[in-house]
Amino acid sequence: MILALGAVVAFIAVYQYLGLLLTAVVFITSGLLYLLIFHRRWCYVALKTAPRDIRALWCYVKVLLIAWKCSRQNATVPDIFHEVVQRNPNKNCFLFQEEVWTFKEVEDYSLRVTALLKNQGIKKGNIVGLLTNNCPQMPAMWLGATRLGAVCPLININQRGNALIHSINVAKCDALIFSDEYLSAIQDVSSQLDPKLKLYKFSCRPLNSPKSQKASGDGIPDFIDLLKVTPPAPWTKADGFGFQGKLLYIYTSGTTGLPKAAVITTSRFIFMVAGLHHMRLNSSDVVYCSLPLYHTAGGVVSVGQALIFGCTVVLKPKFSASQFFPDCAKYKATAAHYIGEMCRYILATPPSPVDKQHNVRVIFGNGLRPQIWTEFVTRFNIKYVTEFYGATEGNANIANTDGTPGAIGFLSRIFPSIYPIAIIKVDQETGEPVRNLEGLCQMAGPDEPGVFIGKISANNPSREYHGYVDKAASDKKVVKDVFVKGDSAFISGDILVADEFGYLYFRDRTGDTFRWRGENVSTSEVEAAISRVASHRDAVVYGVLVPNTEGRAGMCGIVDPDGSLDLEQLARDLARDLPPYARPIFVRVMSSMDMTGTFKMKKTDLQKEGFDPSLTKGDKVYYLDMKQNKYIPLGPQEYECINNGKIRL
Repeated sequence: MILALGAVVAFIAVYQYLGLLLTAVVFITSGLLYLLIFHRRWCYVALKTAPRDIRALWCYVKVLLIAWKCSRQNATVPDIFHEVVQRNPNKNCFLFQEEVWTFKEVEDYSLRVTALLKNQGIKKGNIVGLLTNNCPQMPAMWLGATRLGAVCPLININQRGNALIHSINVAKCDALIFSDEYLSAIQDVSSQLDPKLKLYKFSCRPLNSPKSQKASGDGIPDFIDLLKVTPPAPWTKADGFGFQGKLLYIYTSGTTGLPKAAVITTSRFIFMVAGLHHMRLNSSDVVYCSLPLYHTAGGVVSVGQALIFGCTVVLKPKFSASQFFPDCAKYKATAAHYIGEMCRYILATPPSPVDKQHNVRVIFGNGLRPQIWTEFVTRFNIKYVTEFYGATEGNANIANTDGTPGAIGFLSRIFPSIYPIAIIKVDQETGEPVRNLEGLCQMAGPDEPGVFIGKISANNPSREYHGYVDKAASDKKVVKDVFVKGDSAFISGDILVADEFGYLYFRDRTGDTFRWRGENVSTSEVEAAISRVASHRDAVVYGVLVPNTEGRAGMCGIVDPDGSLDLEQLARDLARDLPPYARPIFVRVMSSMDMTGTFKMKKTDLQKEGFDPSLTKGDKVYYLDMKQNKYIPLGPQEYECINNGKIRL
């Protein structure tokens, strides 16, 4: 306050002698000299990051302008899609195997769905679940349902038993449309579903195909047969809840516990799609997507490029590493979507001339490991990488706008408050925020790990937080009194670190990092090191309890289906690449590994089984002899010796 008052007095005094123009020049020059003398490093960082920050700021402004326009019209996705159809009715919207769907054909199909569901009693506020395979009809179906004001949960097609029951019930579905190949899965749980739930079998066959032969005694209507005899509804503005209203429920991947249904509103849908689009894409792009459409990545970010911006999107039934770039060449794709470990799987395929015989200039997604980033873009001749980060249920979304290898986004050092995200310090044991004397969260400094957060602000599509359908689960992801008293933020649970220039790098999930020998071990860093030295094999790292030993010992589950893994070489390579405390003490060699639909490795069950050879289902277990730097087979006798301290780790 005193300095500000002094500056005002000085300005008035100088102004009386020199006039306004010269006074302004003097003060600007003095300010620049002050910065150069006392904050030289900040000036260097600001100059170096200014192009990045200005480009991202312009992208952010364009996203807000789109959101403002849609908000003013109170538009939902079916309304916005209709405008796209009007501009390009005969342009290719979806390419699927040998099928070509124009924008008009997709909308016509969705209007037929609208008419059918309305005839079946579906109305505004009803919940229509979809348990369907990848195909152009899937987004057309939820467009048709949401035009009526219904909300569509997109259910993971891998769910069975209790998980499937939970996914249907937690969303409070009034109707469920499922691919006919999942009939047995539905029949297995039908006795535990609400008797009022309307069930419909669905198949991807064309509407002009012969009438289906219903399975004997199932009594479930065939959705396609009903569509055939239902004329399309005339187009009208959607009878939904508007720009801020619910559109979809998308479930978390379920690496731990039962999946949670995250709420996707039209405003959030627009923000996620537009934010990615304005990085490197344009409406003439052909986007290749081999991701499941029940997940945010495929079903929102990729499909949304067609629905909102008029891109052509190539849909695949499922991901294939060997066919990824050959498919891109076949469909003349100019952009491609990746997630999780996909890039590692693609890189592990044998080199081929096709590696560079494609038109893909940009790949976008999240999960491209820093250790393979440069090798991947060099081998496949990729000009741009847009790595982005964001939780389905959260509002903390960032992107790497300039292709800096390994970075998942950045914090602006020049405009830190324009996009209110931050990294806060947390207690390593409890995961609770560390607070200052005023009770506010403490911000992490450069190169200091912490949990990533996004400030919550209503009526701003980039700052809204709708969380899960389950309010109690949503509240657990909110932290109070962050920047100022009374504010709140979404806490991601992900450990990130920012360097001096503000670039953000993923470290781990909260709870995945464990302590061993007084040091913190990042599971993601160890997994990356193991994958790199073990020919890109699937590897998952976790901490296990050892009796009478402080902390958790590192254990690695590694896939070796053909028995070619050289454990002696692995031990030597890890000794070279990792500090002693980070090397896995136990190794579990497996023939296969459970993965989520978005290529995340499931580690919860492995962690529960630990290093007990009687629980490892026939997998071979080894322990590390540090003196010999060698992995030794672990049987019941060695297990007992480790537990009673006769074998020291």
